[in-house]
Amino acid sequence: MEALVKHFERIPHFIRAYSVIARFILNALKVLKSEQIEKFVDVLVEAYHMKRRVLVMGAGRSGLVGRAFALRLKHLGYDVYVLGDTIVSPVKKDDVVIAISGSGRTALIVTAAEAAKSVGAKVVAITTYIDSPLAKLADIVVEVPGRTKISKVEDYFARQILGIHEPLAPLGTLFEDTTTVFLDAIIVELMYRLGKSEEDLRNAHANIEI
Repeated sequence: MEALVKHFERIPHFIRAYSVIARFILNALKVLKSEQIEKFVDVLVEAYHMKRRVLVMGAGRSGLVGRAFALRLKHLGYDVYVLGDTIVSPVKKDDVVIAISGSGRTALIVTAAEAAKSVGAKVVAITTYIDSPLAKLADIVVEVPGRTKISKVEDYFARQILGIHEPLAPLGTLFEDTTTVFLDAIIVELMYRLGKSEEDLRNAHANIEI
């Protein structure tokens, strides 16, 4: 580590932040719950085989994380959409809605999740707070630790297990960074479950780009 610090001595805050974020993401494995992840994977595998739609939603940076996940699901062959896009098919009974919100309180996402529940869709909440409005209405909750914009004293992960350096991870960065890696790992699990190869994903990649 000392050698790294010396290598980056002219940008010390960069190396400190990079190290904190990477360590946090690795330590998240200590608190991620395997049973929650298994349920999440199972519902996605079922959705694939039953040709059910998947709608991914999140606001702000969480929405960008969700968009990246939706793109990979598309490469796997899912009928997937992102809330807010112009082209979004209607959600129906037993379709899967994945709602990403660190706080679990984002009004737009909670309202959209309620609408999904009203038509019989399965709602998956990816959040830090299991007692949040989003988590309470979801069929499946996946707890992803991280400092969110509402953290302060509420973020018990910070105090108990993982450690938070607030100036090094402003405005919820740890939740979003951890969720990005978490969802990328979910894609790898799905590849094996669905018998997909990297070549399959490559063949599904856009061939007309700007």
